Amino acid sequence: MCSIIGYKGQLDVAPLLVNSLERMEYRGYDSVGIATINDGKIILKKGVGKVADVNKRLDLGSLPGDTGVGHTRWATHGSVTNTNAHPHYGCTDSIAIVHNGIIENHKELREELIGIGHIFKSDTDSEVIAHLLEKYYVDQKNIKKAVIDTCKRLEGAYAFVAVFEDGTICGSRYNEPLIIGSVDTGHFISSDILGFLEYTNKAIYLENRDTVILDSKTLQIFDMEGNPVNRPITQVAWELASVDKGKYAHHTLKEIHEQPVIVEKAGTQNLDRVKEFCNIVRNSRTVFLTGSGTSYHCALIAKHLLSNFAKIHAETMVSSEFQYTLDGIDNTSVLLAISQSGETADVLQAVKAAKHMGARILSIVNIPTSSLARISDWFLLIECGPEVGVAATKSFTAQLSLIYTIVDRLCNGCLSFEADKAFLGGALREILDTEIEIHRIAERLRDATDIYIIGRSIHYPIALEGALKLKELAYIHAEGMTAGELKHGPLALIGSNSYVIIINPNDTTSNDNIATAHEIKARGATIIGISDRPNDVYDIFIKIPSVKSIFYPIIEVLPFQILAYYLALAKNADPDYPRNLAKSVTVK
Repeated sequence: MCSIIGYKGQLDVAPLLVNSLERMEYRGYDSVGIATINDGKIILKKGVGKVADVNKRLDLGSLPGDTGVGHTRWATHGSVTNTNAHPHYGCTDSIAIVHNGIIENHKELREELIGIGHIFKSDTDSEVIAHLLEKYYVDQKNIKKAVIDTCKRLEGAYAFVAVFEDGTICGSRYNEPLIIGSVDTGHFISSDILGFLEYTNKAIYLENRDTVILDSKTLQIFDMEGNPVNRPITQVAWELASVDKGKYAHHTLKEIHEQPVIVEKAGTQNLDRVKEFCNIVRNSRTVFLTGSGTSYHCALIAKHLLSNFAKIHAETMVSSEFQYTLDGIDNTSVLLAISQSGETADVLQAVKAAKHMGARILSIVNIPTSSLARISDWFLLIECGPEVGVAATKSFTAQLSLIYTIVDRLCNGCLSFEADKAFLGGALREILDTEIEIHRIAERLRDATDIYIIGRSIHYPIALEGALKLKELAYIHAEGMTAGELKHGPLALIGSNSYVIIINPNDTTSNDNIATAHEIKARGATIIGISDRPNDVYDIFIKIPSVKSIFYPIIEVLPFQILAYYLALAKNADPDYPRNLAKSVTVK
């Protein structure tokens, strides 16, 4: 969702804020703004657009001062306008705030504040925080009390940072991330470690309901009762180089090309953690799997593997629907939640619901200090490094590879995944070598308005994932479906302007898929086959290497990622920052 950054120290703050916001822009890029302190006054600039564009237009980096806050927005309440961009003042320019999350009782608070004379300028829920802080600070002349009293009035999820005209920075969080970065020249407060990773790898992760205050001398952390608390300093393992594009035009393309190495090193983390994870799964009556978007598609494949190879009863539920289907979850159940960020609101809500029903919580995440990892009984890391592109690519492959590692252990090596990792990495490289050919296919499809993707059995989740990538990156209506269901209604949509992609490696599903392809071709559609062997029914053929049938999902997703990337370029869309989307959706 939105990105937050604050800094207080000895360096010129505005260039730091701009640089940090550019690194976190995957969290939201509708608008951007910064506020700095200079000679006891808050100076604010903000506007609609991406960081580079707004900075070029408003020269954000020239604002003076060594203390300030910045923000990029993913709009929830209020349209994308200059006025709704952050930071927000209260009635005066003595306090400015930036916020991530949703204040659920903002209407009631707004009405109350208007009733005592406050004047609102924006349509956002966030502005109530600035006015509440202002009200309590005017009444008490105590920043600590003002922040705590403000937080006690807020309902919903939030992480906010406020800057006061005396140079004090404060922040607080509840169900949204907020992290302190410690440097010799001062401190950062950020919604993401990428906000300060260039300057330090020393991080302090705030707990729910923590309040932090940075004044001219000290950093203090308090609980909601005002009592001092200590939070440990964590050494962040990620390297700055992992978030640079290097020789690639976009982060998305770089992350697509990183996947062979990710598969080859899968499951190399602490084997004792994997063993304990598997023991918890093995001793459960039912494993419920949940995730959102790409992670949900991984959960569907995990269900197939757990059921068919580990012989463990597994059920999948998309996270946003989980709270409505809690029957059957009890203290004999395990919920396995899958999330790259570990901050997705729908996933966290599902976890809390399952925990309330007595289930044990396992998670597969990319960030060990994420909210999901913290509330889990046990978690494993996908270890793919930071993924900057909004559309998940390498994180999906990393999640899948870890799932294969887990199931292989549960079935005593029946998949032989460990032995085949190097071969699978080589197969992915073979597909990457066909990038030019897939680029040409993308040019041919640039005017397509509807693309249908079909697959059977374990390939069906890849059909869903492929369709999601085309929708996310290229803004093309794409629909993934099981091949056998085409004749039960969707075939009515097929005509001479239709493109149908068939996921059809040489396995037990292949002959049925070929029969379906002929039915489609008889209606005039263009058939694109993704397979390890050609067939006359294909109008366009994308070759993938032959691997063991159970491992095809790992490699057959790659052509979709490449195709979606080049379709985005063909349609003049930015593949790193799809419209209306953000990397981590931290609101319901």
